[in-house]
Amino acid sequence: MPRTGTADFGKTKVSKQARQLAQWVMAGWDHNGRPFAILDKRQARVLVFNADGKLQATTPVLLGYAAGDDSVAGIGLRPIAEVKPSERTTPAGRFVAQPGKNALHEDVLWVDYDAAVSMHRVRPTNPAERRLERLASPTPKDNRISFGCINMPVKFFEQTLWPTFGKRGGIVYVLPE
Repeated sequence: MPRTGTADFGKTKVSKQARQLAQWVMAGWDHNGRPFAILDKRQARVLVFNADGKLQATTPVLLGYAAGDDSVAGIGLRPIAEVKPSERTTPAGRFVAQPGKNALHEDVLWVDYDAAVSMHRVRPTNPAERRLERLASPTPKDNRISFGCINMPVKFFEQTLWPTFGKRGGIVYVLPE
């Protein structure tokens, strides 16, 4: 029988939309007792909750370059060089996320495997993209740079996301634009 509950944010301030979604998840036990994360695209921020609905931590993230809530059909099958800037979206919705490896054999949390969208450590490989600076900026306006994946600080990935989701996954909710 499903349980119900309420989300516990502690003293952390979050957007009204993220708060409402977390309370809805807990009230209807939509996460089926698994850990869950909420990606607030408007705020470019992810919130990670344990299975009991307690907020573990939150961090700014980098998102897909283009605004939009849908992935282009077949996008995950294309070479990355063929993905147009307008197609680099982070899809919205409810996703059963699974831990796995990317093409570089790095740990990732697959949000939408078919669309090649995952949560992973930020990779500052191209200095011109200023990914670390974008994460550190006080505004979400410059956090759109990825091909659709959700990039987060290495420390957050290793100390919060992976310990929470790395063994059996969980549910990722992505709020629409």
